Amino acid sequence: MTSPVSPPPPAGGGGKGPSSAARIALIGALVVGVGVGAFVLGRKSGGGGSGPAFSSGEPKGPPTAGATVEGMPEVSSSKMEVPGAAALPALWVDVHSPAKVRDALARNAWLKSQWEKPLGQGFTSGWAAFLGSTGADLKASFKGAVLDVVVGQLLDTPFRTVWFTGDARVGTPALIVPKANKTARAAWDSLDAVAKRGELVADGCPASTGEVPDGGFHLSRWLVAEQTVWAARTEDRLVLSRHPVVVLQALCAALPELDGELGVDVEVGFDANAYGREAQLFTHVLGLGEDTRLQLGVDGDRLVAKGIAGKVSGTWVATGKPLSDDLLKLVPEDTPVLFAFQLMLPESLEPARLKAFWKGESRAPMRARQVAVAWTPRGSASMEPELALLWGDEKDAEGLSALFSGGARTLVRATLCKHVVLATSQPEVERLQKACEGRAPNMLNAAGPVVAGLRAPSTVVLGVNTGRLLSGLAMDGYTSEARVDRASPMPKALPPEIEAARRDLEALPYLGFRGNAQGYVMASEGFGT
Repeated sequence: MTSPVSPPPPAGGGGKGPSSAARIALIGALVVGVGVGAFVLGRKSGGGGSGPAFSSGEPKGPPTAGATVEGMPEVSSSKMEVPGAAALPALWVDVHSPAKVRDALARNAWLKSQWEKPLGQGFTSGWAAFLGSTGADLKASFKGAVLDVVVGQLLDTPFRTVWFTGDARVGTPALIVPKANKTARAAWDSLDAVAKRGELVADGCPASTGEVPDGGFHLSRWLVAEQTVWAARTEDRLVLSRHPVVVLQALCAALPELDGELGVDVEVGFDANAYGREAQLFTHVLGLGEDTRLQLGVDGDRLVAKGIAGKVSGTWVATGKPLSDDLLKLVPEDTPVLFAFQLMLPESLEPARLKAFWKGESRAPMRARQVAVAWTPRGSASMEPELALLWGDEKDAEGLSALFSGGARTLVRATLCKHVVLATSQPEVERLQKACEGRAPNMLNAAGPVVAGLRAPSTVVLGVNTGRLLSGLAMDGYTSEARVDRASPMPKALPPEIEAARRDLEALPYLGFRGNAQGYVMASEGFGT
């Protein structure tokens, strides 16, 4: 059985026919960013879990719309309070070939198998009625379900999903169609005509970040089956989101062009400026330009990794080399995220020497280093991160101690498999030690295509064990939402639907993204299971 790149949130109900396939395709395409977003964002900003609230009690069969237009109320218009601060686009998922992706995911066996299970129902139980409402229910001009209109018409041209920085409201993603064709605009009009229950008018952009059309931005509140979506359109884009502030930010934000390369069907991009100085420094050290992105393509009925693309902005970026067997032996096989890179740095890592180097004032001898980060993202902000820096040169131990001294967090240091290890906890060091000593599976024990991909020359490589990553986040979400105290301890056995969801998620594939520096360009290469 093949599986998609990330778990679907198929709408509850599991009706058969075209609408069922459309639900699978839409949610499968959109949720590509969920797995990568979990990698980039790591943890939720709030205290709740990021895993879905699985439920085995959802009714099966086609959902009832619960929405009619009898006695259509008069649409009221109100002035919107424009936020004073603009939000930055932090992460975006571009779907360049909607029809191709939709067809692949609609045929995917793993997605189909999840349709009636708690995993699929838990993701979209609240949206089943919205997506299943038909044109007849709404007394609309279109036929079929709302989902058919969204998938087959509104999102039948290249689109992107964007997550912004900011408070919890802005953490909600926005769906953007930058260059809506005639079909997409007609679909928007048909939904707006029957679902609009209110309107907000914004006379400006947050922090005056964009141009405002004559008469301001008009944001429609669509209400179907007691679910609300905010929608707006301008000459150059259509926007949908759960919150009006997100819609306004998406209307005003300056975004990269939605332009895919040949053979690339989906791309994931991010802006390091949205994550603070540490992320900016990290990407600068790696020599990654602002247009760095992960690329995926359609292969049969699934999405596969195509690599890391972008521009190289630093002269210190080393040419591609295979990851050493010592490194692969050190990394546990079930590590959710592995990020490794090659750097050319001064012979000495003394802080003053490094400072001069980054300013371009150093003529000191240079030496290549191979560095990796092993990371287990957590599904709740209340959970401690699990992360380890693996430095492939023991001669740098003293310099690293000086670089990573001080700060709010004390790192645990060790030397394992000819690597200097700096970890967030002693249990993390012990996990690495077991892998190094062969007492637990390491990356040399991974699937053949994964080992071969990691051994191929690379300047930057990102390995994402999507099954391990998403099952872990789901478990974190469950435990963070479960009421656990002395009177009600965590049960020894998981509820059957949670255990089943965890097993299903762990069946997802390994995705490997490589980038090879070739002059000022990062050549994109992919691998995986």
